[in-house]
Amino acid sequence: MNRIDQLFQNKKERVLSIYFTAGFPHLEDTVPVMKAIEEAGADIIEVGVPYSDPIADGPTIQDSNMVALNNGMSLKKLFEQLQDMRASVSLPVVLMGYLNPIIQYGMEAFCKKCQEIGIDGLILPDLPMQQYLDEFKELFDQYGLRNTFLISPQTSEKRIREIDQHSDGFIYMVSSHSITGAKSNISEEQIAYFERVKEMGLKNPTLIGFGISDAETFSKASQYSNGAIIGSAFIKVIQNSKDLRSDIKQYIQSVIQ
Repeated sequence: MNRIDQLFQNKKERVLSIYFTAGFPHLEDTVPVMKAIEEAGADIIEVGVPYSDPIADGPTIQDSNMVALNNGMSLKKLFEQLQDMRASVSLPVVLMGYLNPIIQYGMEAFCKKCQEIGIDGLILPDLPMQQYLDEFKELFDQYGLRNTFLISPQTSEKRIREIDQHSDGFIYMVSSHSITGAKSNISEEQIAYFERVKEMGLKNPTLIGFGISDAETFSKASQYSNGAIIGSAFIKVIQNSKDLRSDIKQYIQSVIQ
C-alpha cells in the first residue's frame, strides 16, 4: 500500500507535513534533514525540487530555491541523493516541484525514478487538472504516485468536488489567496473557508498549508482538517542552524507538543 494511504488510514488528525527545499541550506543536507524530520515526530516529508521561478512561494522559500540552485542542486542530483533514502527514512515522502524541470527530465523517466527510490506522491502547483487527466494520470497510477491538487478560498464548490473526485492521497488546502509564508495567526475569514470545506465531507483527507508556523496555528488548522503543512517557518529554522538534528527536533516537537 502507498505510504500516504497507509498514514491516513491509521492517523485521522493532527497529521504534520514538513516542507523543505532539497539542497538547502547546503547541497548535501537533503537526506540528513529528512532523517531529522522523521526522528522529531513529523508524519510526512515534502521535499521541494528547486526551481528558478517558484510562482506559488513567498520570499523565504524563493530564497531557499536560489541558494539550493547556487549550491548545485538539480533533479538529477536530487535523485542521486535519494537513491538509498529508504534505508533510513520510513515516512511518506512527497516531491513538490514545477512542471518545467520534470518535462525536461522526461515525465515517464521521472515517474519511474520516483517509484524506484520510494517516492509516494507529487505536488505540482502548475499542473492543470485536465492535463493531468489527459496526459499523466495513467503514468502516475502505473508508478504508484499519489497526485495532490491545491485548493484555495477562491476555489468554487464545483471545482473542489471535481478535484476531490480526481484526487488520491490528500488535498492541499491553501489557507489564503496569497503566496507561502509564515503568518502569526489565522483570521475569521480563513476559519469560515476551513469550515465550508469541512462541511463538504470530501472523500480525501485535507491538509492546510501557507501560514502555519507554530503549535497554535497547527492546532487551529487541525480542528478543521486532518492536519497541516509547515514550510517557510521550518526553512527559517534550518537556514542558520549550527546543529540541524537538534534544532529540527526542538522545533517540530514544539509544534506537536
